[in-house]
Amino acid sequence: MVKSFRYLLGFVLFFLLTERAGAQVSLKFYPADHSSIQYMGRIDFSNPKLPRFWQPGVTISFCFKGTDAEIILNDEQLWGSNQNYLELVVDGNAVRLQTKGKRDTLSVKPYLKAGNVHEVVLCKNTEANIGYLELAGIRCDQLLKPVKQPTRKIECIGNSITCGASSDLSGIPCGKGKWQDQHNAWLSYGAITARSLDVQVHLSSVSGIGLMHSCCNLEILMPQVYDKISMRNDTIQWDFNRYQPDIVTVCLGQNDGVQDSTAFCNNYISFLKTLRGYYPNAKILLLSSPMADARLREFLRSSLKSVSGKMKTAGDSNLAMHVFEKSYTGGCDYHPSVEEHALIAKELTEVIRKWMKW
Repeated sequence: MVKSFRYLLGFVLFFLLTERAGAQVSLKFYPADHSSIQYMGRIDFSNPKLPRFWQPGVTISFCFKGTDAEIILNDEQLWGSNQNYLELVVDGNAVRLQTKGKRDTLSVKPYLKAGNVHEVVLCKNTEANIGYLELAGIRCDQLLKPVKQPTRKIECIGNSITCGASSDLSGIPCGKGKWQDQHNAWLSYGAITARSLDVQVHLSSVSGIGLMHSCCNLEILMPQVYDKISMRNDTIQWDFNRYQPDIVTVCLGQNDGVQDSTAFCNNYISFLKTLRGYYPNAKILLLSSPMADARLREFLRSSLKSVSGKMKTAGDSNLAMHVFEKSYTGGCDYHPSVEEHALIAKELTEVIRKWMKW
């Protein structure tokens, strides 16, 4: 009797293990260049099987049928220790994760809602100097036709504020861990604004960067690197035909600080003329820095007024400006917190909606 029970128990265990293994093996592999996988952001597709991206806020999205999907990612693991943070959004619920090694396989199974059809979005929360990510492929029962992306587009140009750096204190407090531990591009003002307006978004931003003066020993300026896929590294030419925004926001000046007004305005106008060459039909919204103190805010107010006035006099009427009247410094190193990014986004959303009539 005992022997028979052991045989039965062994058979049941074998069956369960076989079923589990079979379920894993049955997941079909879909390469990164499959037509049902959607991308948003500046991405290097020179190897379509391993699309590579550096910028914060780049997203990968797909829909699938089944009880699990696995996302296979490569992390540059810059300096041998930097690991990127991600926002994994499954059926509308978001969870913040971090890669663990050079190759990670992320299962979405723990986050699925009821039902057999699911939607997944993966967002790069960290910026270019934390290293690149590559999508190596997706495994699932069946990849479905993707949700149609919005036709309207926005681009947000800026510095660490636009990156969402130093904003998320939910996991590791300020002054602890590594600098990237508080990055959250998914909850940055630009990303929230885009979701509120139901538009696509590119975050063309680098921490520390300025228009004519960058901070923190950074040897690059925004006009120099703006045309690159990896802006922080000033590498790989971006094709502006791939993404033509309806509106571009420019949020620079925090790292420049109070400069000679004439020099600052001339540099700003030169950059705007470059932007206009890439985007002849886009509206351009000039923003003051949300973390500026009173002195810098007033400098930016007068500078943006002068810049927009001169551009309009020269025949470019598709410009406007907006000044944030408060200083948002509740995050680390006096940056906006994620809660404050939501307030900035609410204000910006209303400005854009009114101007664009969206």
